[in-house]
Amino acid sequence: MAFFRSVTALSRLRSRVGQQSNLSNSVRWLQMQSSADLDLHSQLKEMIPEQQERLKKVKSELGKAQLGNITVDMVIGGMRGMTGLLWETSLLDPDEGIRFRGLSIPECQKLLPAAKPDGEPLPEGLLWLLLTGKVPSKEQVDGLSKELRDRATVPDYVYKAIDALPVTAHPMTQFASGVMALQVQSEFQEAYEKGIHKSKYWEPTYEDSLNLIARVPVVAAYVYQRIYKDGKIIPKDDSLDYGGNFSHMLGFDDPKMLELMRLYVTIHSDHEGGNVSAHTGHLVASALSDPYLSFAAALNGLAGPLHGLANQEVLLWIKSVVDECGENVTTEQLKDYVWKTLNSGKVVPGFGHGVLRKTDPRYTCQREFALKHLPDDPLFQLVSKLFEVVPPILTKLGKVKNPWPNVDAHSGVLLNHFGLAEARYYTVLFGVSRSLGICSQLIWDRALGLPLERPKSVTLDWIEKNCKKAA
Repeated sequence: MAFFRSVTALSRLRSRVGQQSNLSNSVRWLQMQSSADLDLHSQLKEMIPEQQERLKKVKSELGKAQLGNITVDMVIGGMRGMTGLLWETSLLDPDEGIRFRGLSIPECQKLLPAAKPDGEPLPEGLLWLLLTGKVPSKEQVDGLSKELRDRATVPDYVYKAIDALPVTAHPMTQFASGVMALQVQSEFQEAYEKGIHKSKYWEPTYEDSLNLIARVPVVAAYVYQRIYKDGKIIPKDDSLDYGGNFSHMLGFDDPKMLELMRLYVTIHSDHEGGNVSAHTGHLVASALSDPYLSFAAALNGLAGPLHGLANQEVLLWIKSVVDECGENVTTEQLKDYVWKTLNSGKVVPGFGHGVLRKTDPRYTCQREFALKHLPDDPLFQLVSKLFEVVPPILTKLGKVKNPWPNVDAHSGVLLNHFGLAEARYYTVLFGVSRSLGICSQLIWDRALGLPLERPKSVTLDWIEKNCKKAA
């Protein structure tokens, strides 16, 4: 079956990557395993029946298998460590970090098509990988780029809905409102009202999802122009890819910034299903809410300070270090400022993670980008010093399971270097990126017929009574 052949191919390739220095042969070998003549929709249509049968077999043969014990700590501790979701597009390992359909970030950087030789991966290539589990050819990615450009038409009433808000409204508020306005054209809602058979749910969900992915950069760019610039819409450039066009519509055409946006969107696209935004999107969609409603809900979760809003907090905190200590801050000064932050009851933003127990590979690839393109940037040098200073302090504090930097510790400094210095806007960039992962999984939710999510809740009285009986 096509899916199992692709998984086997990926597994074999990973072993080859570890054994061979010449990766190009492995890339060509992997691509020959996929149906190179099929477009994205056709590949999904071919795969879905096989995966539906696979899910039935798992239910039949493994349905009663236990995945672990649930403790009171898990119930009252945000369900940390509790396995409770099916999320096909990515898997997060506490030590290795994220894998997209089995591929690590360095592997994606090597395998996925780029806009130029040795460039960063194109987000369209990752979208293809998330949906199919296969590495696409450059021709397939170029075709998907064109399709997304053709879908990226935003009705006037979306802009009017955003304009109805005060310009001072938070960028995420304006962005989420724009996404809600896009919902008017939902093909899933229309098909459902006409009585579409549930076996076909995935098809209008696919159309909505690709339309949504195509249009959110346009909406996000307008929010940026409205708040920080002259409010004019910068038209998309039909010669550019998804990430490059997003940068262009924001008003940034430096080739290095285009490359950064490709990398940014790719690495922020998905982080398995348990984080707030991904889980929210899955939860709302399980009620058969269409992709627009589901993704808008996910954005509202992403806007929280403990989730996506953290990336703006990092840059603001780093700039506060510079304001107090200067750009040429010494190691001792930096240690003192970190302790000052911690002793005031605050956290050092950009360090620690709910699952990861080592340095986030998304941080590492951004550091490599900085070393290549902006090694002398003062804020990058400060971030490098923080990498040396903060983890030992957090370890000494003894209250942090993971003292290492996460993805947010680096992204703001890169964006700031190329002129996108409005930290309050950064979560919108995160939101555009996350559309790829959430919508990819949503298509598979409908294809596999996953049910309404409805976990059991209990009261403190119930916990006290039942746990005392069990003790």
